[in-house]
Amino acid sequence: MSVRIATFNMENLFRRPTVFRLPDPQARARLLTDFAELVALLDKREYTSRDKERIAEIILDHRIHAFDPRNPPPITINEPRRTDEIRLYDTSGSGNDVKIEIKAAGRASWVGWAELGQDDLDLNVVRNTGRVVSEVDADVLVTVEVEDRLTLERFNTQVLAGALGRRPYPYNLLVDGNDGRGIDIGILSRHPVTSVRPHLFDTRPDRPAKRLFSRDCPEFEIRLNGTPVVILGNHLKSKFTDDPALRLAQAKRVAEIHRAALQRTPHVMVAGDLNDDPDSETLAVLLDTGLRDVMSHRSYRGLPGTHGTCRTERDKLDYLLLPPSLWREVQHVGLETRGIFADGIKPFDTITSKSEAASDHAALFVDLDL
Repeated sequence: MSVRIATFNMENLFRRPTVFRLPDPQARARLLTDFAELVALLDKREYTSRDKERIAEIILDHRIHAFDPRNPPPITINEPRRTDEIRLYDTSGSGNDVKIEIKAAGRASWVGWAELGQDDLDLNVVRNTGRVVSEVDADVLVTVEVEDRLTLERFNTQVLAGALGRRPYPYNLLVDGNDGRGIDIGILSRHPVTSVRPHLFDTRPDRPAKRLFSRDCPEFEIRLNGTPVVILGNHLKSKFTDDPALRLAQAKRVAEIHRAALQRTPHVMVAGDLNDDPDSETLAVLLDTGLRDVMSHRSYRGLPGTHGTCRTERDKLDYLLLPPSLWREVQHVGLETRGIFADGIKPFDTITSKSEAASDHAALFVDLDL
């Protein structure tokens, strides 16, 4: 039986943080850095005077205090509260003379959270994402950067089946992860998903109070014609606001999870966006387990990267790593790049600008004889 397994960073299905639409990569990086800093500050038990000053600066810099539905801020602070509860901050003044006063003393003294502003994707973008998935037509697809399971189901039924007339997947699964932006790792499958083991609560070896995985490392067990195959779905620490030590710690834990899963079945693979290139220490840790990258298989004849222009291995972020038991069953490896709008890549005829692109990642797939 030939089975196609794929991974695709879909960059959200229906709603996307507005920061990712900024054309300037430096502006994007700065906003994401400020957001990460704000979240870290707000989570502190006690706010020092300097913490309060910095929180106020970020609020002012990104217009968090002045919500305008016609031009929403890129970051919002949500405060579900009663009138007798302390707010995070008060404002005074107007125009260019607004003052922000942080009222909360620390995390326990107010109720709320920060999140990136989002807006709805254009229907053409959603359909182009569906077109990538349709063209790949995988039997099992690891979906990266998906909002939640019900959104994945709506994409499955309304876009793949409804708008594009393709077969919907009978099985889809997603466990919400640790990312405050709500971008998670899911799976679409034509074969039964018999179990999932999340690793949401793994902690960092250097900071036991902190979660290790930026999203999760779910273990999806799929029953393929009676054969159990375990897929470890991944989206390791992004290079935005880079933390190579964290990404390496995540990779080491994925290697441990892989070794443990091998006690249940020899067919354990790693899939997803690993956010590092093939020569990195991140990949070395995983390849030391005996896993092999499908793009190194002799059947692969495509571009060396999976992201952006895909021209070099520096553009490679997405992986399907197979154990020896599956490596010998590889029939074909392919890369679907037509959802990308970038120099040197010929996209679908429905993609005429970057704003219409399905993603800036390609979908990677492998055909196995099982």
